Amino acid sequence: MKQRTLSRAVSIKGTGLHTGNPVQLTFKPAPANHGLVFKRLDLHGEPEVHPRIEGVGDLVRNTTVQEGHTKVHLVEHVLSALHGCGIDNAVIEMDASEPPIMDGSARPFVTLIQEAGPVEQDKDRVYYELDAPVSVMKGNRSIIALPFDGLKITCTSTDDRGYHTQHLSLTVDPETYISQIAPSRTFTIYEDIEELLKLGKIRGGSLDSAVVIKGGNILSKEPLRFRDEFVRHKMLDIIGDIVLLGLPLKAHIVATCPGHQLNAEFTKALFDRRAEAAKRGTKKATATEGKSMVQAHETSLDIRRVLDMLPHRYPFLMIDRVTEFRGEDELTAIKNVTINEPYFQGHFPGNPVMPGVLQLEAMAQAAGLLMLRRGSLEGKTSLFMSADKVKFRRPVRPGDRLVVTAKLTKTRGTKLASAEVTCSVDGAVVSSADLMFAIVDEAEVG
Repeated sequence: MKQRTLSRAVSIKGTGLHTGNPVQLTFKPAPANHGLVFKRLDLHGEPEVHPRIEGVGDLVRNTTVQEGHTKVHLVEHVLSALHGCGIDNAVIEMDASEPPIMDGSARPFVTLIQEAGPVEQDKDRVYYELDAPVSVMKGNRSIIALPFDGLKITCTSTDDRGYHTQHLSLTVDPETYISQIAPSRTFTIYEDIEELLKLGKIRGGSLDSAVVIKGGNILSKEPLRFRDEFVRHKMLDIIGDIVLLGLPLKAHIVATCPGHQLNAEFTKALFDRRAEAAKRGTKKATATEGKSMVQAHETSLDIRRVLDMLPHRYPFLMIDRVTEFRGEDELTAIKNVTINEPYFQGHFPGNPVMPGVLQLEAMAQAAGLLMLRRGSLEGKTSLFMSADKVKFRRPVRPGDRLVVTAKLTKTRGTKLASAEVTCSVDGAVVSSADLMFAIVDEAEVG
């Protein structure tokens, strides 16, 4: 099955559920292998947030994701709509910290996606397929994932006061999602509203955007859309929250009393299992073996995988994380520059500045990782050879987050490559260079 994006940009306006602030959200097309990315237009530099499980923050009545100091709240309905409609690549622009709540369901976002028109791209979609069950449990709540060729969710929703108990099982595809899951609205128990307001939540909430359960009564501006609308919304949230895995999942999910906290723990368990499978080189997790290669299914790398790939260690490892691969030839990585870096003791006392040569080293390490995505290179590593057109535009200081963007411009088989690389801080370029490097046996690096 091919990846899909949108044919054109589309926008919608509304009010944030928790902040009560007005917000405009725009879906924009994105290239293959780009993934789903939020962009905060209201912040300096228009920073991006890649929704990944390692960036999860607040989980009280919403899922919040964070990258650096930038946060996006209540991402689950938007991600659920995109994933449910089979959209792999899109930019989600917002001029506030959370999407509009609209009617409390994913249906307005689905309508927007249909208006934009999904289109196929030239890259195949890569799935994460389980090779064994994965489960998380917390008291009477649990989520279990079983191997399954597709996505199926069996869910039981209930509450501690006994106001409702609902059960449903659906095999999820775009058609089923659009008609059976997307219209279901968020809901709350009446007695919980005061506490949520004390926590600074639901300041934009109303009966226009949620269903309220009060005893045996349903408070809503319209009748229930489904007799079992509450369990359907729980399934909607699960679909949105598992997007944080970074790959579409093939599994049968069996959930009892799920919520955002449990969904996050479940997604983290899946993420950890996927990372273990990648290291083991299992056939279902990857088509090639060897931890010294960036696997085809990996859209980002945490520090553990960076250490698998590069021979560098403290104090000379200059990449903390790869946040995104864009196809085989581009990536974005980060280096968090802290006052604890050993070179700040002498460079310079009272005026700490990151040496330009170390910025250059960060560029070389990022570019080297790209070459390790281009084939089976077990036992190989990248070796920096030369630099051209090197420019340093402004100092990098403790507390800065160095964003390294690398693009391969020329390759010679699997031995030599050239790359254009830039380092940025807060959206401004601080240094850049054209680099050449080679792939050599790890035994040659000493």
